[in-house]
Amino acid sequence: MKKILLIFGTRPEAIKMAPVVMRLSEAGTFQSRVAVTAQHRQMLDQVLDLFNITPDYDLDIMSPAQDLFDITGQALAGLKGVLRQEQPDLVLVHGDTTTTLVAALAAFYLQIPVGHVEAGLRTRDKHRPYPEELNRRLTGVLADYHFAPTDWARDNLLAEGVPSERIWVTGNTVIDALQWMAQKVGSEPGFWSHYLKDRYGLSLDHQRLLLVTGHRRENFGEGFRQICLALRDLVLQHPEVHLVYPVHLNPQVQQPVYSMMTEAVGAMVKMGQATSIKLNGGGRLTLLPPLDYAPFVYLMSRSYLVLTDSGGIQEEAPALGKPVLVMREVTERPEGVWAGTVKLVGAEREQIFQGVSELLTNPNLYQSMAQAQNPYGDGCAAARIIQILKEAI
Repeated sequence: MKKILLIFGTRPEAIKMAPVVMRLSEAGTFQSRVAVTAQHRQMLDQVLDLFNITPDYDLDIMSPAQDLFDITGQALAGLKGVLRQEQPDLVLVHGDTTTTLVAALAAFYLQIPVGHVEAGLRTRDKHRPYPEELNRRLTGVLADYHFAPTDWARDNLLAEGVPSERIWVTGNTVIDALQWMAQKVGSEPGFWSHYLKDRYGLSLDHQRLLLVTGHRRENFGEGFRQICLALRDLVLQHPEVHLVYPVHLNPQVQQPVYSMMTEAVGAMVKMGQATSIKLNGGGRLTLLPPLDYAPFVYLMSRSYLVLTDSGGIQEEAPALGKPVLVMREVTERPEGVWAGTVKLVGAEREQIFQGVSELLTNPNLYQSMAQAQNPYGDGCAAARIIQILKEAI
């Protein structure tokens, strides 16, 4: 029986690889193993628990104030031993993280074939997103099997010289995970509403919920200052809005967001729009710790729109009928922009404010984005990947 080793290290990878892990287990055709670097620890563990995935190997490399050198060096050294012990017939990696690149490189050093899930996404700017764009391109050079989510991603790979017989268009596995989770939380909405209120003091009644996420390295510094100024403008000038922001644990995100949002609530108090300076429920500006995937999907399903610099949310929110404004200048997922579900607004105060304001005040524009067809998949991507593997390796 052929052996497949799946390697990932972050929350987004875990969400998108979970359907593949589960399908491999159900198929019984392969001997499958899971190794995690734990490049992210707490956020990764949330997803592993949710999908009932117990890694066979856990490198646990996360350290305080880690940088790309730390992640790369520790993951490469740790995976050397894992790969030599397991000697898999194929290594499966996902997307664009540092773990993805390092796992593909380690497999290449030991002449083990690599399969790349979510292959072929490109911005053509190696600094945006940073370092994800270059991680993805280099992984594409190292990979032997390319599972492209869309025709556009396949065409990128063909343009780079990847043989057509090594590329398969599968859809994106994030839609598999999202559909499974949306069905789960949709069957018990009262539970999740009470969960958010009891745990975070978050009430979702009577106001338009703007869901915000942001963590990209290229937005550190001035980019996050501009984003926070735009969020401040939105809550001050749109009293119908409740802004909810689960804040990434990176200190370079936490510090500016909490500092500037505290100032925003102080301004609301002076204007009579708030009675006290607090950011944890009970007002119109709520900052939360990173949420588990289930309550996050519920929150996304209850939102009016999503404002993000994330990659995966550009695929997930449109599948729930939610317009997405992306706080980046370029995206490796332009299919959503072409389809009309996603709009780029950059990391600039006025552009962000205007983009959100238009969707709050123009119902025709809102409906055109909310009802546009999601181009990223039908929930069967993992099953297609497993079938391809049965035939190809």
